[in-house]
Amino acid sequence: MKVKFSRRRFLTTSAGALGAIAMPRLSRAADRPAITHGVQSGDVTVDGGVVWARSDRPSQMLVEVATTDTFKDARALPPIAALPESDFTAKMLVDNLPGGQDIFYRVRFRDLSHTAIEGEPVVGRFRTAPADRRDVSFVWGGDVAGQGWGINPDDGGMLTFSTMRKHRPDFLLHSGDTIYADGVIPSEVKLADGKIWKNVTIPEKAKVAETLDEFRAAHKYNFTDDNVRAFNAEVPVFVQWDDHEVTNNWSLSKDLPATYKVRDIALLAARAGRAFHEMYPMRESINEPGRVYRKICYGPHLDVFVLDERSYRGPNGANLETEYGPASYFLGPEQMAWLKRGLLNSRATWKVIASDMPLSLIVYDDAANKKGSEAFAQGDGPVRGRELEIADILRFIKMAPISNTVWLTADVHYAAAHYYNPDKAQFQEFEPFWEFVSGPLHAGTFGPNELDNTFGPEVRFVKAPGLDKQNLPPSAGMQFFGHVKIDGASGQMTVTLRDRADVALWSTTLDPKLA
Repeated sequence: MKVKFSRRRFLTTSAGALGAIAMPRLSRAADRPAITHGVQSGDVTVDGGVVWARSDRPSQMLVEVATTDTFKDARALPPIAALPESDFTAKMLVDNLPGGQDIFYRVRFRDLSHTAIEGEPVVGRFRTAPADRRDVSFVWGGDVAGQGWGINPDDGGMLTFSTMRKHRPDFLLHSGDTIYADGVIPSEVKLADGKIWKNVTIPEKAKVAETLDEFRAAHKYNFTDDNVRAFNAEVPVFVQWDDHEVTNNWSLSKDLPATYKVRDIALLAARAGRAFHEMYPMRESINEPGRVYRKICYGPHLDVFVLDERSYRGPNGANLETEYGPASYFLGPEQMAWLKRGLLNSRATWKVIASDMPLSLIVYDDAANKKGSEAFAQGDGPVRGRELEIADILRFIKMAPISNTVWLTADVHYAAAHYYNPDKAQFQEFEPFWEFVSGPLHAGTFGPNELDNTFGPEVRFVKAPGLDKQNLPPSAGMQFFGHVKIDGASGQMTVTLRDRADVALWSTTLDPKLA
């Protein structure tokens, strides 16, 4: 049976364990393990979350948790190993925490062979989900270090993370393309106005990622940015992946471009998946190790359903007008069944469905010739191919019935708000709902994309560079994130789309349907 801790019990039961941390440490700095890429927390719920850090050598991760930043009466947790097999990363599930409470954690590493040698600590914090109907605030977006736009100190680095941090959100929903494993980051890029964009570079980003270490390096590159590290130390991340964690438009049915020496897409995806799970503070599935899709309960007002639209998708062939089978899978039957069960059983006011791709924006496999569908959307007309799964979900939500679903996504590198209206749709067996698009957090800007009328999306807002100004650098200011606030008393959800200068571009408030 899991023991629930009040704040008082949390403090009073921890003093006896502190001795293991408080022992004298040797001062030989060169011999002391160091934290290399800051600390992170993630997948936070009402009574716990995951804490992550990386050492520079084989060592043990030591974690203390407390409800004040003084760490008085902190609780010390059992050490866990950080070994070469995981690139010296370690993550720990910290549970039995009080709900709705600021939690401070302190991480250091201890030498495996000389237990008296400990490194300097790094402090982080997160807020557990509320057990009652308090306010909730979070940000979302995707797409980091894409199109050759890396960390440029002259531009302030990855500034969108600094802007998001100022809002003190409860968490970041990272909607995918956390890295661009298939993208090179050059030392310099000449801009249209003649200025030079200068990137911080590492050897591994001079080519596409193929080895496990190259995938790991792409993630660690982002963590070298001061803005990202400061953000990660204060704001938990709920992370999902899209295509660029592996390679552009990947699925297990795709062939790799000629630039890859590795010719096995399954092997490439396996290496990418291992690096992804090593580098983020995700709760891991016992049923399916390496699984990305999961439900995160964040108090009475919010359940987040994080989808995986890469690992189970089929080839989406040309003869899928009516077929609903492996070729047309996007989520796959197991994930579809999981999502339906989760939505049906959810008692949260709002059910946020975190999709790594928009539902009705056309994304071509071959953009130059406008051929092939990379996304759900198959073009105007009745439901077909990958749209069959979305039709199934929307029909299920209506018939159950399930209220207050909102879809959040990124992927297309611009900001938009779509209202789905069955009266305007080819497929009409659903209740009206909203989909909000944000990003890039730090990558090139594109769009706007073509809309597919199958599910009747109405564009209520769009902020994109326009077709004549594609792939603008972050310095152009067209980096976007979404900010969601849920009022604890009324349950109202306010969604605001913002740019990296923190300008509110568009906002709407949604009233919940209450049972």
